[in-house]
Amino acid sequence: MSNHPKSIRARDLGIPLDGVTGTFNAITDVEGVLVGHTTLISGDGRLEVGKGPVRTGVTMILPCGKTHNPVFAGWYALNGNGEMTGTTWVEESGFLEGPIGITNTHSVGVVRDAIITWERDNQLYSALAYEEDTAIYWSLPVVAETYDGGLNDINGFHVKPEHAFSALDNATSGIVAEGNVGGGTGMVCHEFKGGIGTASRKLSDADGNYTVGVLVQANYGARKHLTIAGVPMGKELADYPASPDTNLPAGAGSIIVIVATDAPLLPHQLKRLARRVPMGIAHVGGIGSNSSGDIFLAFSTANRGVGARNGIQNIEMLPNDQITPLFDATIQATEEAILNAMVAARTMVGINGRTVHALPHDKVQELLKKYNRLADS
Repeated sequence: MSNHPKSIRARDLGIPLDGVTGTFNAITDVEGVLVGHTTLISGDGRLEVGKGPVRTGVTMILPCGKTHNPVFAGWYALNGNGEMTGTTWVEESGFLEGPIGITNTHSVGVVRDAIITWERDNQLYSALAYEEDTAIYWSLPVVAETYDGGLNDINGFHVKPEHAFSALDNATSGIVAEGNVGGGTGMVCHEFKGGIGTASRKLSDADGNYTVGVLVQANYGARKHLTIAGVPMGKELADYPASPDTNLPAGAGSIIVIVATDAPLLPHQLKRLARRVPMGIAHVGGIGSNSSGDIFLAFSTANRGVGARNGIQNIEMLPNDQITPLFDATIQATEEAILNAMVAARTMVGINGRTVHALPHDKVQELLKKYNRLADS
């Protein structure tokens, strides 16, 4: 399947959040950006490797739609206990040259190869013709992961090339499904159900009227650190049912964050944007624990066509003295995207009957009111 109907989001619960959102409050508010999901849920009961239960999937982000149009990009790892392929070439070249895939830890390879196949079959590659009717092309896709083995038969390798193809083919603009979808299907965040979340910010005319969009795959964090709008939510909910038999230390897991903007930023400036992501994570209680893969990539859809292989390229660049509002927007959108992932996620039963509970909406509202933080209260 691809995108799902709109879910309940953080603002629907009265969580007060700063900043002005775009139309969809999603990464797709950056014009040209598409998102697609394939969600795989099947089976119940005891784990049988290769059979299930299956609670996984893949999410695709297409920076400039279904075209080959390299864009400037930069990446940053707060803690490197994770994987994001293709980043050495992003660092070296300054370009993101195709779709971004996000999946589970043991499906990175198949998703990476599927992206290459899809690019080949759709002729979405940069070809260098040396002889008539002969082209040499290559691709170093960006694919990131977080670990869903607490709920999913991760060693059964259930994500197949056709699932990646479906997410790519069905990627759309507009509303983005959140929670238990795509690569986020089997993920856990602050010991509640996590997954995919997204948000955006629209800068004022005075700050350039630019848009920043963020998409997260949230699978990190200890409950005791969970903070919502300044409320120590995790400590207040310490007695709420936790996931049994996880065999993982509290706070284990990872978070992948993708930042998109239409502001004309160069690669080194986009790396600066990616470095602000941890501040948004920290607002929710992330600490970058030893076992967490916290890896972020930012790209700009401005300067279209700058990836051309021939000729002198003329580019635009936002002055560094005008970049701070984009930092603020990135921090705000990252915080909200994580909260949207948790609010949208639903309780899930996975392998061996293991249950990960959803964030309890009613209790969140009660605690926001108790701390005088409920919006419009």
